[in-house]
Amino acid sequence: MTATWRQPVRRTLQIWHEIHEENIDRGRKTLDYRPIVVFLLVAVSLTLQEYYGDRGYFRSLGILPRSIRTGADWELWSYVWWCGWRVFGFLVMPLVAVLLMPGERLRDYGWSFAGFTRHLKLYLLLYVAVLPLVYLVSRTPEFRRIYPFYRLANRSLFDFWIWELMYAAQFVSLEFFFRGFMLQATKATLGVYSIFAMVVPYCMIHYGKTFVECMAAIVAGTVLGTIALRTRSIWGGIFVHVAVAWTMDLLTVGYLAKP
Repeated sequence: MTATWRQPVRRTLQIWHEIHEENIDRGRKTLDYRPIVVFLLVAVSLTLQEYYGDRGYFRSLGILPRSIRTGADWELWSYVWWCGWRVFGFLVMPLVAVLLMPGERLRDYGWSFAGFTRHLKLYLLLYVAVLPLVYLVSRTPEFRRIYPFYRLANRSLFDFWIWELMYAAQFVSLEFFFRGFMLQATKATLGVYSIFAMVVPYCMIHYGKTFVECMAAIVAGTVLGTIALRTRSIWGGIFVHVAVAWTMDLLTVGYLAKP
């Protein structure tokens, strides 16, 4: 029984060791500026989103047209603002940074489909593995109070799917930010430790949600980070994230109060 318990641990450590050896640049003689750019941009991006990307800030804007401030779609517009800031902070800012860094190519930051298609069965297995947990937590009042974020998602099919498309767009941006930009720019210096450096801010952006979700983010961040470095693709994380999020919303939208 002890040997059975140790085997997956040893296999995981072996995979991390292989990732470390594949990515660490031991021959570099000069300072690698990329981790400096990454960690500073991460701090700036998350700070901007915290102070200006919140829906509360959107409500405080005095320049909004009256039709938005008093209209029936006020809630939806506030999520357009929220999603727009996630796309800007998680996607646009790091994309510009990569383009400005000499010698860096966007295709090296996880956008390849090759690693995704080769490991599609793994991503489907991950989704199936978490599906029972998603179903169980979707039945709890704690999660129903949070999901879906957009509380008028059940008002119409338009409301539901425009929200889900925005939700997916911010997940694409988020995966690039954490599993593409952060990992790919720091792996030569940190090796496998780039995964765990990424997990810290990734966990922290879940503060304000449930305790279970914050703890799950640590596990998910580690797993998806490992897969992203192994496959050199962020699309697996995008697939799992969007599939789980859409499933959660589909399971909980029926419990929303009718508008």
